[in-house]
Amino acid sequence: MNGITDREEMLERLWQLGERGAATVEALRASLKGRYDAADLQRLQEDGMVRREAESLTLTGPGAAHAERLIRAHRIGERLIHDVLGREFESGACEFEHILATEIVDGICTLLGHPRECPHGFAIPQGECCRVSARYVQKIVVPLTEMQIGQTARVAWVYTRSDQQLHRLTSLQIRPGSIVKLHQDYPSYVIECDGASIAMDEEVARSINVWLEGATPLLHEEAPPGPGRPNFAKPRWRWRLGGRGRH
Repeated sequence: MNGITDREEMLERLWQLGERGAATVEALRASLKGRYDAADLQRLQEDGMVRREAESLTLTGPGAAHAERLIRAHRIGERLIHDVLGREFESGACEFEHILATEIVDGICTLLGHPRECPHGFAIPQGECCRVSARYVQKIVVPLTEMQIGQTARVAWVYTRSDQQLHRLTSLQIRPGSIVKLHQDYPSYVIECDGASIAMDEEVARSINVWLEGATPLLHEEAPPGPGRPNFAKPRWRWRLGGRGRH
């Protein structure tokens, strides 16, 4: 790291420490280990990004806004690498937040179904795409438990409270983008995914959220959405069940 990236890394760590209620100079030093530089912290204070009172550190309004953008991009990157690419996510996402524009992060967030948590279980700050789409996504994204027998859907996102459960579902190919078909809903839910039949209880089934067959989320810059055709923020991507494409 160097220059602005050093200070951005420090802002990220302060956000994370704040989530744990432990934003102090000592905690920051321990978090950054050998990369801690008191000059970077001083510069952030001079720039009005960080407020220091004795050993306690607090992000100011501008500092929190900048850190939130970085954290959001990083955790969206982790979700993308983990859920879609199926790879180890931490090392791959570490520079994600420094190189991608907000519009691209929002586009990836939308394609992933606006995930709420990173693979570690920490909250992903909402973007404008999440706030705009919330009015429309709820109409076409539902828990798997609301599917009808014989209905096919595409997985939008998986929300579990357990990393172990998330890893199990991922190993079964139940991840964003996967196509599932419901065969049974009692006494357990049985779905078909990637050619295999998978049984699960209601709690697990409810953690799987799906785009209903025929739903077509659209992303446009203009015009409010018409009935059944929700619009979101940029970038201008189009995809429908059964395939994706740029337009």
